[in-house]
Amino acid sequence: MTVLRVTRDGSVATVRIDRPPANAVDPAMIEEFLVVLPPLAADPEVRCIVVTGSGRFFVAGADIAVMRDLSEENQAAMRRWIDVQRAIELAPKPVIAGMNGHALGGGAELSLACDLRILSSAASFGFPEINLGLFPGAGGSQRLPRLVGPYLAKRLMIEGERLAPRQALDLGLVDRVVDAAEFDSVLAAEAHRLAAKPTAAIGLLKRVVDEGWGLPIGDALLREEKGVQALTRTADAAEGLQAFLDRREARFIGR
Repeated sequence: MTVLRVTRDGSVATVRIDRPPANAVDPAMIEEFLVVLPPLAADPEVRCIVVTGSGRFFVAGADIAVMRDLSEENQAAMRRWIDVQRAIELAPKPVIAGMNGHALGGGAELSLACDLRILSSAASFGFPEINLGLFPGAGGSQRLPRLVGPYLAKRLMIEGERLAPRQALDLGLVDRVVDAAEFDSVLAAEAHRLAAKPTAAIGLLKRVVDEGWGLPIGDALLREEKGVQALTRTADAAEGLQAFLDRREARFIGR
C-alpha cells in the first residue's frame, strides 16, 4: 500500500506521509521512502524537498506491533530507517522537516537529518524510546549529540519526555514553531524561499560540511577546497557575483 504522497509545486517537491492513524514506521514505508527520495534528489528541477505528515502526526515513531518482533531479520529491516535519513542528508538541495504533528522517536530522528525543522504549535517532539526499554537507535543517538552536545542529548534520551513546542525550540531541537492554523502556508513559503536560493551551492556546502566533520583541520580544508573548485564552475556562482556588480537581485537556477 502506498503511504507516501508526492506532489510538486514549481521547484518544491513535497513528500507527505499518510499511514493512519499515527504515520508509524514499518519496513514497507522505509522501502517506499528509498524509492521516492533518490529521483527527487537527482531531479535538477526540484530545488527543495519537504517531508511532512498527515493528520495529528508527523511520524509517531516505529510501529510497535512490528518492533516487538525482535528477530535479527526484522530489526535489520527496521534499521533501514537510517538509510532514509542518510538519503535526506546527502540530497544536494535543502530538505525541510515540516512537522505538522507529533514528531516522536523515529519521527524526531527523521527530522534531525533535515536542513530545516519547522514544528506546529499543536505538536510535541521527543525521544520516548527509553520508556519501552529501548533507546533512539535509528540515528538519534548519534545525530542528537551533534546537534545539542552529548550531555543534553543523553539527558533528553534518558528522560524520554515529550517536549512542548516552545521547549523544543528553546533547546535548539527545532528551528521554528508555527501556529497550527498557519502551518501549511508558512511551510510552503519557507520551501519556496529556500528553493529560490543557489541550491547548487547549498548542495556543495552540505557535502563539504558532512565530509569534513570530525576530520583533522588540514584534511577538512582539502575537502573544502574541492568543494570551492566545483562551486566556481556553477552558473549560480557566476550569476551571484555578476548580480552584485550590477546592483540587482540574483536569479539563481540551481546549477
